[in-house]
Amino acid sequence: MSDHVCPFSTTGTGAPAPSDRNSLTVGPDGPILLHDHHLVEQMAHFNRERIPERNVHAKGSGAFGTLEITEDISRWTKAAVLQQGARTDALARFSTVAGELGSPDTWRDPRGFALKFYTSEGNWDLVGNNTPVFFVRDVMKFQHFIRSQKRRGANGLRDNDMQWDFWTLNPESAHQVTYLMGDRGIPRSWRHMNGYGSHTYLLYNEAGEKSWVKFHFISEQGVECLTQDEANRIAGEDSDFHRRDLFQSIEAGEHPSWRFRIQVMPYEEAKTYRFNPFDLTKVWPHEDYPLHDVGTLTLHTNPENHFAQIEQAAFEPSAVVPGIGFSPDKMLLGRVFSYADTHRYRIGPNYQQLPVNRHRVEGAYTYQFDGPMAYDHTGDRSKYAPNSYGDPFSDLTGPAADGWETDGEMVREAYTLRAEDDDFGQAGTLVREVFDDAARERFVANVAGHLAGGVSAEVLERAFDYWRQVDVEIGKRIEEAVRAGDHGDPAPHPTEAREVVPG
Repeated sequence: MSDHVCPFSTTGTGAPAPSDRNSLTVGPDGPILLHDHHLVEQMAHFNRERIPERNVHAKGSGAFGTLEITEDISRWTKAAVLQQGARTDALARFSTVAGELGSPDTWRDPRGFALKFYTSEGNWDLVGNNTPVFFVRDVMKFQHFIRSQKRRGANGLRDNDMQWDFWTLNPESAHQVTYLMGDRGIPRSWRHMNGYGSHTYLLYNEAGEKSWVKFHFISEQGVECLTQDEANRIAGEDSDFHRRDLFQSIEAGEHPSWRFRIQVMPYEEAKTYRFNPFDLTKVWPHEDYPLHDVGTLTLHTNPENHFAQIEQAAFEPSAVVPGIGFSPDKMLLGRVFSYADTHRYRIGPNYQQLPVNRHRVEGAYTYQFDGPMAYDHTGDRSKYAPNSYGDPFSDLTGPAADGWETDGEMVREAYTLRAEDDDFGQAGTLVREVFDDAARERFVANVAGHLAGGVSAEVLERAFDYWRQVDVEIGKRIEEAVRAGDHGDPAPHPTEAREVVPG
């Protein structure tokens, strides 16, 4: 952008604007004239100034930074962005899941942790959360889950009964709900939370050897959380608390960073592992698959314009690069379609041409053409492939380097059950072995307080049973707290609480 600034304002066509103070009227007291095109343009553009908010993850913000790879992981992947010494420009966006654009940052909710890497081989997007698991394992349920977290049709209010109705009728939600109701349900700031790719992805190296991988970003600021009472107070005082914290921290030179680490599972082991490793409601135990250091993500540059660089940013799991692929994770495979499709609706079919979404690959050649708001054009070159004019096209045949083998009849079934494919086991481990006594006390208070907020008798009984299946003792304590009306906040200041969930 040129440093030259016009001494006057202009219309959208660049001509001098007639006036930004007065509309054109018949005399100073007369009616406004329709042919005051500058006024009409200003009003018409203002009426269209907001694009539709994201259906999920509407409220958030982000910043730009750099991913630096410090370790050699070429034995697992040939991706240029993941080779030792690589430095790649990045964009991160953090968000709440269920709330609208104006909702408070400190609601109890998972946090989105979306990353875009502008690599030499194309954009790589990693669209995850601050939890390593999710509420459901089959993408068919995703729309239903989100609607249960939104607002009722009659009164337009969010409703705890809807939420618990869905969760208790879908017991695979237990692991994520345990995270949500624990300390990490409300991060102190976006800087003080971890990020996870959550899904299982595929890695493959130059030799074509394949592995399964989970991506982790561990906060180098430490993990700190808010109690429910603190979050409620902050929501009333500053609904943009997390957005303000990130911007001001970077502006002050306090650049947040995350240690980039991965878990790697040998390709063949996925076939016989004791539970399905592609199930998004499960984590891989670190004793089986330890974390490997890869590098560091640092955010150091605030957006110059929130709308252009954050609101119009489009993250999509379909954006992968050579060396990284998908897995049989049903939630991931559904999101590969749905995220790009929602951008086509929300921003337009040419959303990838916007500067914040544009890749950095010189000489790239796509067979996507025209459509509303197309900025790039291709002149008179051929619009089809193959062609006789020397225009390039891809023609790979044979096995896909980023694929996997599969066989069987067509069914509607989540996954083939294995020895440890239960819904409540990992949630129970989280409560018993990861939470300490103080964290369990806060957890009981959080759940009891939420259940006391207008949950119907039928759903309440199911919720008590839900938590008894997670852990008999914790279920008993939750039921007693709800029936006694004892669901205050017994927690010490959250920074006194130890790290409650392993990275």
